[in-house]
Amino acid sequence: MKIGFAQINPTVGDLNGNFEKILGAYERLAAAGAELVVTPELAITGYPPQDLLFKSRFVPQNLEVLEKLHAHVRGVALLVGYVERNRGRGKPFHNAAALLQAGRPISKTHKSLLPTYDVFDEDRYFEPAHSVEPLLLGVTKIGVTICEDIWTEHYLPRPFYDIEPVRALVEQGAEIILNLSASPFSLNKPAIRREMVTSLACAHQRPICYCNAVGGNDQLVFDGNSIAVNSAGELIAQLPAFRTAEEIVETGTSRPMVLEERDVSADLFDALSLGLRDYLSKCNFKSAVLGLSGGIDSAVVAAIAVDALGPANVLGVSMPSPYSSRGSIDDALALARNLGIKCLQIPIANAFAAFKGQFAEIFTGLPEDTTEENMQSRLRGMILMSLSNKFGHLLLTTGNKSELAVGYCTIYGDMAGGLAVISDVPKTMVYQLARWINSDKSPLSDGSEVIPLSTIEKPPSAELKPGQKDQDSLPPYDVLDEILRLYVEGNLSARDIIAHGFEEKTVRWVQRRVDINEYKREQAAPGIKVTSRAFGVGRRMPIAQKYVE
Repeated sequence: MKIGFAQINPTVGDLNGNFEKILGAYERLAAAGAELVVTPELAITGYPPQDLLFKSRFVPQNLEVLEKLHAHVRGVALLVGYVERNRGRGKPFHNAAALLQAGRPISKTHKSLLPTYDVFDEDRYFEPAHSVEPLLLGVTKIGVTICEDIWTEHYLPRPFYDIEPVRALVEQGAEIILNLSASPFSLNKPAIRREMVTSLACAHQRPICYCNAVGGNDQLVFDGNSIAVNSAGELIAQLPAFRTAEEIVETGTSRPMVLEERDVSADLFDALSLGLRDYLSKCNFKSAVLGLSGGIDSAVVAAIAVDALGPANVLGVSMPSPYSSRGSIDDALALARNLGIKCLQIPIANAFAAFKGQFAEIFTGLPEDTTEENMQSRLRGMILMSLSNKFGHLLLTTGNKSELAVGYCTIYGDMAGGLAVISDVPKTMVYQLARWINSDKSPLSDGSEVIPLSTIEKPPSAELKPGQKDQDSLPPYDVLDEILRLYVEGNLSARDIIAHGFEEKTVRWVQRRVDINEYKREQAAPGIKVTSRAFGVGRRMPIAQKYVE
């Protein structure tokens, strides 16, 4: 069968805009010879629609769009994701797929397996399918599954479900398995999906077509990477990563394709760029502003912003304090030149002195400490927010996951902003990304330096007091990041982490810092999720709590 993949980028809640994207892809693929066109999960509403579902007109309007699509279907069928009302007991809606054929009633099926772990909360809204059966396309029985329905136990965090929708469909004679998916990206996940789909096709000896969404929706990025495998489990098609695409795949082919594995840094860069670009466009921003300190984090965020938005739409701001080194100021200006962005220079020395002077009498006899350090960060935050307000730029924060984890950041200072671009990227990975940006694999590099080498090689420092270095306050980043990975992503106890060979004092310090800084992260800008577990979406920790291991 010739399956047309419509790997589209829906916007949550844009029912009319999503209709146009679906219809446009359908008409192009139908004209090119597809026998059936497939969209991602919840293509009409966008994924995840969350509590928009409870708005009184939202689900009825999504059903109107479904009928409108049905009216446009001609000789080629369309399989589309949407939200169906639940007419029986249980949750009010179904996560559904509809098979639209000209002159025939709409055939419908519902999602069976509703994930309620990690970033997913589908059990809040949807009732699972009470049974599954193949849909008829002409005389062909097609087994329609929706995202989680195809994920087998071996690839889930733990056994969650007692039923296997794919097995049930095959036992009822399904000749091909189709999956409408909105599977969020995390590092290495595309390879896991391919392995899973391949093994499932081999087990059931059926071709499988897996159509995934692409685009950024709030903190989630959907990477596309739609795939098709034949009944022998051989990969016969893979659509591009991180961009919309349309392709017709003949499921009966016996010619496997050779897949070129993508660099992890390329996936990370493209995911962050897409997440930033869509966040701005879907929130109606056209430009971004960020502080340029001359450090590695702001350099990487600036490079991502230029890739996502173009240099004309990115404004950098250098805000040196009395403790800023000449080298850092020069690095910030060099980065701006290399990226082709405008860079304002707004020193904060006078403002800092005036502000600090307001407290001279109140703070008499007290030594300077983090109070004065945070004043500088908050002055910079005020400058950047003023530029954001005046010119309509979205303010990008530049803190990384390592700093956010242990609270090495200033609330209402460097944490102020609309989007935390690299808040799910550990510091060691920031360095890897910087080197990749400077390589010939990067879309920003023409063989010349993008991020100044001195930015990459110098010891990281907040430069908020004389001679300050990050490692004065933090463990070495390679040690810190591994402890954080085990504690935050692996959920290991301090005792278990110590058993991995880490010093107990360091582990206990990191654990304590993560726990007591939950209040900061609760007030942080939303960040783009790229690891298996990010702060924010998918991680729910109480702020007022006293659990101590």
